[in-house]
Amino acid sequence: MRLLMSLIGALGMFFFAFTSTQAHHAFSGEFDSTKPVNLRGKVVRMEWINPHAWLHLAVVNENGEEEVWMIEAGPPGALVRRGWRKDSVLPGIELVVLGYHAIDGTNKANGREVTFPDGRRLFAGSSGTGAPSDGADPTD
Repeated sequence: MRLLMSLIGALGMFFFAFTSTQAHHAFSGEFDSTKPVNLRGKVVRMEWINPHAWLHLAVVNENGEEEVWMIEAGPPGALVRRGWRKDSVLPGIELVVLGYHAIDGTNKANGREVTFPDGRRLFAGSSGTGAPSDGADPTD
């Protein structure tokens, strides 16, 4: 009986570890550290979801056309601890986002730093993802 319980426990831990790692990705698996982006645009919406919050930003490209970018940020709890507030990313607010373009070339990026209209700069990334360290996060 003890052996059976140990086996069930071990299988449960294996299943949890496998599904957790499959749900999360490494920075280098989706974003290119050699392709920095500097985006200026208006907030379309902010998704405060785990494991990463997503900022949707309407950016006008070189052709004068508006395109919506998805900016991956850190977990909601980490963002709040860094000074983010739900009312600071309301639709229509203009932001500047520094980050790294997606490998697949879509309008998706990993956000590093966000500058708000009042000049505040907040770290948007999540430490330990493999994103390049630029000193913006004191925990890097």
